[in-house]
Amino acid sequence: MMNEPRRAASGRGPRLTRRGRVVLIVAAVAVAAAVAVLVPLLRTGGSPEGEPKKTVSLLVPEGRRATQVYASVDKVLGVPPGTTAKTATGTPLGLPGAARHNPEGYLFPATYPVDEGATPAGLLGYMVDTARQRFGSDRITEGARRNGVSVYQTVTIASIVQAEADTLADMGRVARVVHNRLARDMALQMDSTLNYALNRSTLDTTHSDTKTASPYNTYESKGLPPTPIGNPGEEAMNAAINPTRGDWLYFVTVAPGDTRFTADYAEHRSNVEEFNANRSTPTD
Repeated sequence: MMNEPRRAASGRGPRLTRRGRVVLIVAAVAVAAAVAVLVPLLRTGGSPEGEPKKTVSLLVPEGRRATQVYASVDKVLGVPPGTTAKTATGTPLGLPGAARHNPEGYLFPATYPVDEGATPAGLLGYMVDTARQRFGSDRITEGARRNGVSVYQTVTIASIVQAEADTLADMGRVARVVHNRLARDMALQMDSTLNYALNRSTLDTTHSDTKTASPYNTYESKGLPPTPIGNPGEEAMNAAINPTRGDWLYFVTVAPGDTRFTADYAEHRSNVEEFNANRSTPTD
């Protein structure tokens, strides 16, 4: 809700997906440093005996969408575009039943060393297996139960948190906004889910966009979207199961590093006006 009441939930049309966008551009280094997952040898051929094996790295940053992961796998393996996407839909990957064969949310963010001869099926399967191990821990399952949601729904919430929050502290607050709005049967009204429906990452959402016919349009559809909207990391999952305590229903980033959360709509509108004023002020 930037200039109109319709943007009531986040009020962050111009920058709802900032974290997801920044992660894809600059935060990959942090992911690489934080998590390294070794992929088992999944060889279809290989180097001649005695020659050293060739290894490259595949980086899956936090928040990256499945379609982007598929494209990265195609590139690192040197296979025709679309190969990994076909593999994802036509190969059993060990996904939980709630995912209905859609690996979105379960392609765990990490740096994957990939040996020569690795296959799309092997890489995707290992990502999913890693995610299931991380997300299936007692800590996650108990946290999901405590919040009255399933583990799969927790992954979906974490994917929204990943796209919406710029800082670790804001992750917990965004998670609380999601939980609070779900508890009140309020539409989430998150631009990040709408961007997912439209297969884009934009900083602006129009009134026309909010009328998009899609279950991922959380302006029109109440509740969580049917699947995660990206692949969250552990920090976002931690926020999803342990949201910061608060009664917040709205948030808006007034200026870089200044995201304001409130339960009062009038206060939120005031914050939005300040954001608009900052946006219209020229900078050097």
